[in-house]
Amino acid sequence: MKPVRWTSEEHGGLEHLELEVDEQGVVVESVLIDGEGGFMYRIECDSHWRVTRVAIRRAGGAALELHSNAQGNWTDGSGRPRIDLEGCIDIDISATPFTNTLPIRRLRLDPDERRAIRVVYIALPAMTAEPVEQAYTRLKERRYRYEGITSQYTAELHVDDDGLVIDYPELFRRVQSG
Repeated sequence: MKPVRWTSEEHGGLEHLELEVDEQGVVVESVLIDGEGGFMYRIECDSHWRVTRVAIRRAGGAALELHSNAQGNWTDGSGRPRIDLEGCIDIDISATPFTNTLPIRRLRLDPDERRAIRVVYIALPAMTAEPVEQAYTRLKERRYRYEGITSQYTAELHVDDDGLVIDYPELFRRVQSG
C-alpha cells in the first residue's frame, strides 16, 4: 500500500489514504478529518481504473454504498438500481482530491486532449450522490485542467507520476506521508 496525505486548505483538515494497485485492480482506503466531521471511505476499481464499489461512512453517522458494473450501471448498497447514475464511470467525492486520479488514470489523455465525462458526485457531509458533467484536459505531462461543467468551476491540477494530486489550488495540498 502506498500512503498519501493531503491537507484541506478550505476546511483545515487532513486526509490519510492508502492506495494499492496490482493486476487485479485498485483498492483505496482513506480517513478524512476536517471541519465537516470525520469520514472513512473505500473505493474499489477494476484494472482499468473503473469504479466498481464505493463505501463511505461518517464517523458516528450515516453511510453510503454504491456498486457499479464498471460500464456505467449502478446500484445502491441494497442492490436497488440507481438509474439516475447511468453512464457514470467515475466518482467525485467532494472532500478529497484523490477522486481526480480516477479519470486521469482511466482516460490516459494525450497532451492537449480534452474529454467530457459524466461522474457520480458524492457531496460530504450530506452523503448524497448525483450525476454531474466534468471535463479533463491534459495540459502537460503532469498538469491537467479540471472543469466542473455542471458547477462552472475550473482548476489546474498538478499531479505526480501516478496521477495523484500534488496541488489543487485553494483546496488541497499534498504533505509528507510519514
